[in-house]
Amino acid sequence: MDSLDDFMQTRPPTLARPLLGLTVLVVEDSRFASEAMRLLCLRSGARIRRADSLFHAHKHLAVYRPSAVIVDIGLPDGSGVDLIRELTSVRPRVDVVLGTSGDPDGEAKSIKAGADGFLAKPLANIAEFQAAILTHLPSDRQPKGIRPVTDEIIVPDVVALRDDLSAAAVALEDTTDQRTLRYLTQFLGGLARSIDDDQLEQETHVLAALQTQGDAVHGQVARIAGMVQERISNTAPI
Repeated sequence: MDSLDDFMQTRPPTLARPLLGLTVLVVEDSRFASEAMRLLCLRSGARIRRADSLFHAHKHLAVYRPSAVIVDIGLPDGSGVDLIRELTSVRPRVDVVLGTSGDPDGEAKSIKAGADGFLAKPLANIAEFQAAILTHLPSDRQPKGIRPVTDEIIVPDVVALRDDLSAAAVALEDTTDQRTLRYLTQFLGGLARSIDDDQLEQETHVLAALQTQGDAVHGQVARIAGMVQERISNTAPI
């Protein structure tokens, strides 16, 4: 790391930057959600490292031990639940392990797997993010004094949203693999909830139901693909 990064990470936590000195590994496939995490860590003083799959998460963990790991439940190569269970069963374990998801069932799954806590998507409130990590740290790792409570929120860059939509658009061109389609349905549903896109979320629910029932999905896939393209156009730079 460069000298400035080294200086910031060896400073004790402060009330304004209560996560100084911590490294947070974010296991998240969405660029939009990752950008939110980056901003939350930046405003809190933590250093962030990102893995977009279970495979890359294990590569990170083989090299260093983070202070906290935040694991998305739905990942392209498996379930984040398995990683949570793995991280919380080894000794010594990572100080803080949190699950995250836009799925209403995500919290129960995370806690059952052994997670210390849960962050519901969309992630925006700085105070809630800080509290989710600080609550599970020993007192000597926390800033001294009364930490001010703030309602300040962060807003991820729309470029990250467009990256997610573009990746989904490419994947929707070939949905012959059922496992990939199930993952893509979950991914788009979570993204829709993160941006309060009720229409897209509802259509992903329809697609998920068709898959469960074993019905034909081609028409619904085409409908969602068109919606995704429309949203890409709406987020294109002027």
